[in-house]
Amino acid sequence: MNRPVRALGHRPARRPSLTEWVEGLPGLSGRARRLLLEGDTDGRYAGRTPADSGYRLTMALAVAVCQPGREWTFAQWWEALVLRPTAGGAWARSLRSRKGEQYAEGKLAGMLDKARAFVGTSGTIVCRADAMVAIARLRAAVEAAVWQGPSGGTDLKNLTARLLLAEQAGGLEHEVSVRQLAELMGCARSTVEASNARLRAAGWLVLVAAGTGEHSSTWSLRIPSTMAEDQESCARPGHRPASGERGAGGVPDVHTGREVSTRALGTVMGTDACHHYAHGTSGARILAALDPLDGTDVAHLAAATGLHRTTVRRRVDKLVEDGLAEEADGLVYLPRHLAGDEGLRPDPDQLEQVALARGTAGLGERRRARHRDQRRFYRQWLTERTQRAVERRRCARPRLRLVPEGVVDESTGELRDTAWRGWIIDDPYRPTWPDDGTPQVVCG
Repeated sequence: MNRPVRALGHRPARRPSLTEWVEGLPGLSGRARRLLLEGDTDGRYAGRTPADSGYRLTMALAVAVCQPGREWTFAQWWEALVLRPTAGGAWARSLRSRKGEQYAEGKLAGMLDKARAFVGTSGTIVCRADAMVAIARLRAAVEAAVWQGPSGGTDLKNLTARLLLAEQAGGLEHEVSVRQLAELMGCARSTVEASNARLRAAGWLVLVAAGTGEHSSTWSLRIPSTMAEDQESCARPGHRPASGERGAGGVPDVHTGREVSTRALGTVMGTDACHHYAHGTSGARILAALDPLDGTDVAHLAAATGLHRTTVRRRVDKLVEDGLAEEADGLVYLPRHLAGDEGLRPDPDQLEQVALARGTAGLGERRRARHRDQRRFYRQWLTERTQRAVERRRCARPRLRLVPEGVVDESTGELRDTAWRGWIIDDPYRPTWPDDGTPQVVCG
């Protein structure tokens, strides 16, 4: 038997695999490629229902392909989700099979337009350097504002901790739990939750995704619109209390440049020496506003921190008593041994001695131990819940399959049995008929 001889050098080109095709897509980050290729394996975009989860995942992909300088066309978007069997496009393909191609095109085009509008309203960050510039701009806005009262000090500590996490994450978006924030800020969980609510209402904080399971919530920092307008006009947003407010009386109208350094505040706010029963948040804020060479009087410290002058006077006396501040000729200075190249450099041994003297030593460790126990109990509860769910599924009656096997070709997706033509059989256990008023009977 004669076999045809294939000419050398004319081998057909090998069709790339799905993984190779996704890896070759332009403008996608590594995380977006994994999301498109593997789906939401970490449950980051989990919703209340499978449809809600699919919409969240598709919307996240839409934002990923609308970044500045690497925008996709609708044809690329349609091919990646519908024409290719990617895991991230399962919801889009299900939408097409249930609602029709015209509806799916309109829905996906609307999601892409929504993502482009969202990306257009946010700042353009294309590299880590741009992210650091955005964080520095937000830090300047936080330090320029006056955070009045006890709640203001808590909100300032909250933003200080989040700025540190944002620098570690490389952007304004970061993941953090309430317990982690409580340990960084040196306060209770309920205090952190109340501060989060105030910052969200004021426009400083945006909840991107709520935490599920063992995954923390995802947050994003923002500058409120009113303060952003002040920065664009070269004004110092909210730097001074209004006339007649607490901390404003008797202070000259000239800006002295004295501000509470968030970097200095972050080094002492979580220590036992600055616990609520020791020097507290007010003492930490005053300590973060001191300088070893440029002395400051009580009136200007009150203006910089938003505290009342009597509160500042009382806290300064305690700081001087414990050796954390020095006072001469009516001016308050930062001790030389606590001054570093970038401002405050606290001495751990001195802070420990202050905590022992004030009776707050060990309270931070007790809080961290309590949080570790809560995390361990929560993981144990999640494990037991999963085991109970598996046991219920094992003992449950098997579901009745209404669509027999073999009706749809698994490799091509073609309908083999014409009796099921027109039915929506994505779920073989619950087939549905489009609600157009026409009854349908399946022949045996």
